[in-house]
Amino acid sequence: MFALKHLFRVPGKEIIQSFYKIKVFNYESIFLYYKNYSKSKSDEMVRVLNVAEKNDAAKSIAEIMSRGGFRRRDGRSVYNKIYEFSYNIFNQNCQMIMTSVSGHLLNLEFTGAYKSWQICNPVVLFEAPVVTECLPDYQGIKQTLEAEVRSCQYLIIWTDGDREGENIGFEIIEVCKKMKPNIKIFRARFSEITPQAIARACDNLVPPDQRMSDAVNVRRELDLRIGAAFTRFQTLRLRKVFPDVLANQLISYGSCQFPTLGFVVERYKQVQAFIPEAFWKLRVTHKREDVTTDFSWKRGRLFDHPACLALYQLCLEEPMAKVVDIKSRNKSKWRPQPLDTVEFEKLASRKLRINAKEAMTIAEKLYTKGYISYPRTETNIFPKELNLVSLVEQQREDPNWGAFAERVLQWGPNPRQGNKTDNAHPPIHPTKYINTLQGNDKAVYELVVRHFLACVSKDAEGKETTVEIDVNDERFAVNGLMIIARNYLDVYPYDKWNAKVFNLFSFGHYLNKISFNMDEGETTAPNLLTEADLIGLMEKHGIGTDATHAEHIETIKSRLYVGVNEGGRFIPGELGMGLVEGYDLMGLHLSKPNLRAELEADLKRISEGTKDPKVVLQEQVAKYKEYFLEIVRQAIKLDSALATYFNVTPDTVVEENTTPQLLPVMKCPKCQSGDIVIRVKKDNKGFFLSCMSYPNCNAVMWLPDSLEQISATEEECSQCHPRAVKKVRLKFKAGTLMPFYPDEFVSCLGGCEPDLLEMMGCHPINPSRNSNSSSSTASSSRNASSDSGYESTSHASSRFNNHFSSGVSTSSRSQSVSSNAFFQSNNQSSSGSFMGSSVSNSRLTSSSQVPRNPFRPVPASNNRPAPSNNDIVCNCGKKAIVLVVRKDGPTKGRQFYKCPEVSDNTKCNFFLWKDEENSPEPQNTFSGFQDNFTSRFQPSSAQNENLENGTLCRCNLPAKLMTVRKEGPTKGRQFYTCPKGREEGCGFFQWGDADGSIMNASSSFEHGNGFNRGGASSSSRRSANSDDGPPNKRKCGICSQPGHNRKKCPQNR
Repeated sequence: MFALKHLFRVPGKEIIQSFYKIKVFNYESIFLYYKNYSKSKSDEMVRVLNVAEKNDAAKSIAEIMSRGGFRRRDGRSVYNKIYEFSYNIFNQNCQMIMTSVSGHLLNLEFTGAYKSWQICNPVVLFEAPVVTECLPDYQGIKQTLEAEVRSCQYLIIWTDGDREGENIGFEIIEVCKKMKPNIKIFRARFSEITPQAIARACDNLVPPDQRMSDAVNVRRELDLRIGAAFTRFQTLRLRKVFPDVLANQLISYGSCQFPTLGFVVERYKQVQAFIPEAFWKLRVTHKREDVTTDFSWKRGRLFDHPACLALYQLCLEEPMAKVVDIKSRNKSKWRPQPLDTVEFEKLASRKLRINAKEAMTIAEKLYTKGYISYPRTETNIFPKELNLVSLVEQQREDPNWGAFAERVLQWGPNPRQGNKTDNAHPPIHPTKYINTLQGNDKAVYELVVRHFLACVSKDAEGKETTVEIDVNDERFAVNGLMIIARNYLDVYPYDKWNAKVFNLFSFGHYLNKISFNMDEGETTAPNLLTEADLIGLMEKHGIGTDATHAEHIETIKSRLYVGVNEGGRFIPGELGMGLVEGYDLMGLHLSKPNLRAELEADLKRISEGTKDPKVVLQEQVAKYKEYFLEIVRQAIKLDSALATYFNVTPDTVVEENTTPQLLPVMKCPKCQSGDIVIRVKKDNKGFFLSCMSYPNCNAVMWLPDSLEQISATEEECSQCHPRAVKKVRLKFKAGTLMPFYPDEFVSCLGGCEPDLLEMMGCHPINPSRNSNSSSSTASSSRNASSDSGYESTSHASSRFNNHFSSGVSTSSRSQSVSSNAFFQSNNQSSSGSFMGSSVSNSRLTSSSQVPRNPFRPVPASNNRPAPSNNDIVCNCGKKAIVLVVRKDGPTKGRQFYKCPEVSDNTKCNFFLWKDEENSPEPQNTFSGFQDNFTSRFQPSSAQNENLENGTLCRCNLPAKLMTVRKEGPTKGRQFYTCPKGREEGCGFFQWGDADGSIMNASSSFEHGNGFNRGGASSSSRRSANSDDGPPNKRKCGICSQPGHNRKKCPQNR
């Protein structure tokens, strides 16, 4: 029973009661019964998901918590196992599921087109939307978390205790909460993987620290934005300027790596600029009983040779030295302070000849195996609650330092405390004795152990004696050292303290056997930086953190910005020197540590809760964006600096204008983060507007095929306020939007021009349901009151006349229409005359408002009297004559104005319906496109007859009257067709003797959804037996656009 009780953790009372339920009393039956019993109880237990930062850490923690009794199974990732065991936590026995991630689970990245180096201007990266997404390699880890958390009631984060570990913990929380929003979350804080530390962490679970995670989020986003923008600019430009040197070179920039490079360049330039200076000094040598003692000159050295020579000759006149002073004092060599990360990296580099990155990798491996404490710490003070005696006792069995550990236990561990603490982790120290390590692993572990034993022992003790002599009023001195107790030096071979022995001297004694020397020397340049020196400078100036110093150094080495000579000292490369000097020439000291140091200080304030992360992000982005724009402006200086070091002539880079598809038109109304930009279709035969965040955002506006050119301008639309929407310059095929718009004009596609969008067959990009639409202001501004100086006209005529008077830029119109009234009857049939003043359709009777702009007539010429202000004048400045449409049709009897001239060489082909003469007339802006408009829209003299007949083709040009000449039943019958011909025309056809209105033949506004993407009327439906043009293309059932079906519709993406 005792065995069963402990094997299955079943209370003894339940075992006795259950014996009566088993009819066959044998060991096999009892074992199977209680195995099932235990399984059923396990299924009822509270389940806790535990997630560590690495698989090794998860395994070590599980082994400690389960006392080696965990069950291992595979997860979705082959590198991250799952360990199951029971553990008493939350005052109950729980089923623990321990697994791990592999560092950061989610990656911060730009979306859609912002990832492209070629089609995205780097400057937009400072404000481009970013998303966090799981990389493909880590999908298995993410799926494991999603699967395991479903059955768990608690989540405990066991990641490392620094800022980065806290951020990784919040990534785990984000994934798990998506699957189970109500799960309870706790944070385990520990600095070493030992039974005591793990038990302490379980007893003191705390909430995760959002502030520490926020600091990392800010740092990661800034590193992404700044690094991507500068790196793309440098790489793309310098590859073009120096194609033979940098053709395949990635020229990266980082706000930490560049100041790190700056330290190397600055020291190198100091060495190169150093000019040695000669100096002279005196030395007295005394020799007795084979012991030579050198006395150094109290003046040190002189840079004046005649002065030093005179003093030397003075000493030679009386070559007698008198002992004038003897001082003795106790001297100590201090034991080291507890080991923090920076000191560890410096010691590994100097004493072990292991670079900092490799040393940190080894230290992390030793930590996850439970041999040493957490290696990323800024603390050099041991906490009072840490049991130092037990840590020393573990090392007694080692043959190399075990005896010294015994001495420390006799003295009692007494660490020499430092002055830094991050209040998170203790100094680096051994947590478990191990003697089976090899190679660099062994060297790193030994360094940690010896440093720990040294810092908890005693200082070395000695006695220093100073003897001073006088030679003709010139003083000389010598120092001697006698070591009394080595103490910590016995275990710490990384420090040296050598005794210095000289003869015994008596006060007032004269020295006879002395010699005088005048030594010559010169000043020497400072040494180039070693890795330890560089880490020290980075720490001093706040560049990076203790956890990232090694990574930044490796980056500048891998980019070939610096190299390392045989002595292990850094030398800048040509590329590194050129980059630093190029930016210095611009007056931008990006290689100095000030900018990054300010950021590191702000990140610390975020972690402490004294500064808002959003404020820090905005300030830093604005600061670096200003630097970036200045760099682009002065880029030629960077070229010149590099050309000097490469010794080549830089290629001339033509300043390329940003292509139209790269210029943002507006912020995406749907996702509120990406930019809507102009894009070219894959077949290069058209344009569309889309969000640069695609595929994360599928906002799109397909533009008609009749659009030949489009480009964004710098002018913002005033109607779309407060949204910032740039106006666009549009150029259509000839006559596409006539007579309402010229072929080329400037307008807005943000939604404030619903009539234009309908004619183009476009749907505005609507905001998502969760976003606040900014179009309400624009739409409300279009509903002006009746007493605002506007008169009401029919929608069709006002639209025509207002565009007629708008000049090239239709954005200057004051016309306002209700978008709801415009779209609500889009699919209804209607009747009425084309551009007539009397219509029955509800849409066309909705009022619009047109400004009362007086017409200023052009001055008269050819000695004709100038027309009065009430007269209608043609384009020649002459009083127009009135004619009447006499041919049968919907416009029969309708009056119109035309030029009074008769000769084809002199008349201007002016045309205007008489019943529209009260509409607003052209202002001065009209003259800019008047000739273009009249050449495409106004009838020529050869077409006056057709104009009077009122027959217009789909191009809104007077149709050409022709006669069938081919043999057949229709021979001799007249018909109307487009005057442009078969190749360029719109395919219009109508029998000359056919009844029906012009609207039935050519209108694009009464029966359908406006112009299709080819510019023709999508409302003109041909019958099945019609042969007046090519058949209509099949259109998508979602967006009503040709070229794709519902499955491939971009609105489904």
